[in-house]
Amino acid sequence: MTYAAILLAAGASRRMGRCKTTLPWGDRPSLLTYQTEQIRQAGLTSIVVLGPHNAHRQVDCAPNAQVVINPNPEQGKVSSILTGLAYLPTSVTALFLCAIDQPRPADLYLALINADKRHAAPITAPVHQGKLGHPLLFSATLLPRLQQIRDETLGLRAVVQQVYPQIHRLEWPSALVHHDLNTPDAYTQAYAVSPSTCRSV
Repeated sequence: MTYAAILLAAGASRRMGRCKTTLPWGDRPSLLTYQTEQIRQAGLTSIVVLGPHNAHRQVDCAPNAQVVINPNPEQGKVSSILTGLAYLPTSVTALFLCAIDQPRPADLYLALINADKRHAAPITAPVHQGKLGHPLLFSATLLPRLQQIRDETLGLRAVVQQVYPQIHRLEWPSALVHHDLNTPDAYTQAYAVSPSTCRSV
């Protein structure tokens, strides 16, 4: 079985005020380093989508991460997802869609993979206190739908809505599955309560 992760990191980070790939996380020099290291530790095939404005940050990626460039990141997240999907190995069993501003530890990826192996749902998602979190693990059976997403038809949300009742929900003991570092305040708050795994990579 081949599990992959597409890390979306091509955004302009306007609300943050600086490129999110460069933000420190735990004892790692940047979110990009932390994220790619955790993905590698989980044994995932890693595809990192950067934009022309931050392509030089690929030096911060963990070894074996495949970096691809979205030439038009201003077109939004859907364009980055489609860029990453074009580089997926044909043998992929399931894939995570990960955002640079949603740092997650390797043990979460591994727990979701194990849940997928047991339940074979179209989507496997972490849940905390009844609320879905991230990352979402998409079965390869959804690849044809993912490859057809468009912003004008709700993008990724449309795919999730189509299979929502079939999502396998994995209970997670902490709120880190809800961390979304969109603003300086959100980053500061999440960093202050980041789990110990963030500090012992």
